[in-house]
Amino acid sequence: MEPVAAAGFYAARLQKDELLLVGDFGGGTSDFSLLRVGPGGRELLGNDGVGLAGDTFDARLIRHVVSPELGLGSSIGSMGKRLPVPIWLYSNLERWHYLSFLRSKETLHLLKTLPGQSEEPEKMQALYDLVNEDLGYRLHQAVQRTKRELSNADSAEFRFSEGSVDIGATVRRADFEEWIAEDLAAIAGCIDRLGAKQVDRVFLTGGTSFVPAVRRIFQERFGAERIESGSEFTSIAHGLALGG
Repeated sequence: MEPVAAAGFYAARLQKDELLLVGDFGGGTSDFSLLRVGPGGRELLGNDGVGLAGDTFDARLIRHVVSPELGLGSSIGSMGKRLPVPIWLYSNLERWHYLSFLRSKETLHLLKTLPGQSEEPEKMQALYDLVNEDLGYRLHQAVQRTKRELSNADSAEFRFSEGSVDIGATVRRADFEEWIAEDLAAIAGCIDRLGAKQVDRVFLTGGTSFVPAVRRIFQERFGAERIESGSEFTSIAHGLALGG
């Protein structure tokens, strides 16, 4: 219903009917609807979507920029063997709504033991401090700031300095786009499946619609002149209100 609501917001100002493709990019999903809208009413012609959007892009930044500074890829000693640090720790770190799982008694105990077993004890100590000091949410905020800056510049400085954890890096937009390439392909596949080449207008909403690589998907298929956006964070609520 969210992309349909965004279509209602867009259609409120139309003087004639149009064939409209709506792209609604949320935190966890990207949803697309093909509709005929205008004074003559609203007809839904097709829907598609994929279970990734802004949160997934954040996770890619954490995986490539943050987690290596917290011990990802290093090893620990166990019973005379060298084993990789458990990958599930970093998988949970990538998703803000999984952060609480890292603060269980058992996981905190595990994290506390890792610096003494690791080949990179400083990094493992930083991971423990991040979780123990409950800094995960602020880490995600720093990642989101970097992502927003990459929408307006070819590179951005990632900086997270909270408590005893201090991480900094320069992130290039070209690298970020390489990290999200498979996600972009999944989004493009949804658009192609809708078969919407003859649309009059494309309306994009949601924070991820600002990402240049996402906008290019639509520009390559429909031309920049047919793409419109605006009220990226309020159009859905406005459209729902109009429907009500």
